[in-house]
Amino acid sequence: MKIFMSGGCKNGKSSLAQQLAVKLSQGKKRYYLATMIPCDGEGLARIRRHRADRDGLEFETVEAGRNICAAIKDCDPAGSYLLDSVTALLLNELYPTPTASEPAPDGALRCRQELLELCDRVENAVFVSDYIYADGIAYDAYTENYRRSLAWIDRALAARCDTVLEVMSGNILLHKGELP
Repeated sequence: MKIFMSGGCKNGKSSLAQQLAVKLSQGKKRYYLATMIPCDGEGLARIRRHRADRDGLEFETVEAGRNICAAIKDCDPAGSYLLDSVTALLLNELYPTPTASEPAPDGALRCRQELLELCDRVENAVFVSDYIYADGIAYDAYTENYRRSLAWIDRALAARCDTVLEVMSGNILLHKGELP
């Protein structure tokens, strides 16, 4: 089963995604695909919190800030995968170095292709993304490119996944399919 979830920041997506990935694993290996590449103390603190939240859930953490299919080459496709998050993965693919001032021209396409390939290669996966489209603010060209790219990727994953849901303040809105 493949599950795509989106929602606002700090609304409970990661905790719910962990619960769903554990349910999907049914005794099989659990993989946490960590896509965040920290760039400051806040990022490091967030990673520590996420690791503490997973403590005791028997996830094997796979650092997958870029090139996720290469990162899972030695993982069991029959396992349960939790990718957190599509949002961070896209950022890493668009700006592959800390000093990059222009987005990689093929970053969004590469990110989308890898996510869809991952979706096809594994039995169970939960994809977490951030809903960043509804504020109505006009942003600079770089930010708008990022938002459009994330929406494009999210739509492709939602189409490919069995279940699509949105998390808002801990509440679940099911758009497609059913929960395990």
